[in-house]
Amino acid sequence: MLLALLMAFARPAAAEPLRVIAFGDSLSAGFQLPADAAFPAQLEARLKTDGFDVRVVNASVSGDTTRGGLARLSYALRDGGDLLILELGANDMLLGFDPATTRDNLEKIVTQAQAKGLDVVLAGMLASANFGEERQKAFDAIFPDLSARRGLPLYPFFLAGVVGETGMTLVDGLHPSRAGVAKIVAGVAPLVEKSLDSLQSKRRDARDGVAIRPSP
Repeated sequence: MLLALLMAFARPAAAEPLRVIAFGDSLSAGFQLPADAAFPAQLEARLKTDGFDVRVVNASVSGDTTRGGLARLSYALRDGGDLLILELGANDMLLGFDPATTRDNLEKIVTQAQAKGLDVVLAGMLASANFGEERQKAFDAIFPDLSARRGLPLYPFFLAGVVGETGMTLVDGLHPSRAGVAKIVAGVAPLVEKSLDSLQSKRRDARDGVAIRPSP
């Protein structure tokens, strides 16, 4: 019995799945879609198929703005996490927010998430043509500028290959259908997987570092 107990204690504890938090608005929340068709569920399925031990949490809220996201970030991160997929800004644009406000809110979300120990993948958005040329340029520059300054992986346009494509959106022509979400996942997954590879390497390094640390 003693030998069995010693062997049990000698076994390394099973690593927890990497926790990915999809933090956005209706585009990633799964507006009018069944839960298994929403972006977090489809992304988790793809990542698991590709061999990652991961859980993708749906922390997206339909109608949310960057201001709302900033206000609820602490709650969304209450259980911790490893990677935040930040997909906010579309509603700011539709509501006519000053792009400087959107930029500032996104920056604060990134700062707070990183302070909690999470890596961040940034999902970009583009302004609609009726936003006004000057404001459109200011809005479109937010995501690449933030990515460059903070060293964040960037998926330039979350709805790439979805908007304007037959069968890829719901009847509103904006929100992705199940097929549209699959298209998004196909585009985003390689970027997310690169971040997860990095996180797994950090875990291995930390584990190996503990294992080889000499006894006092």
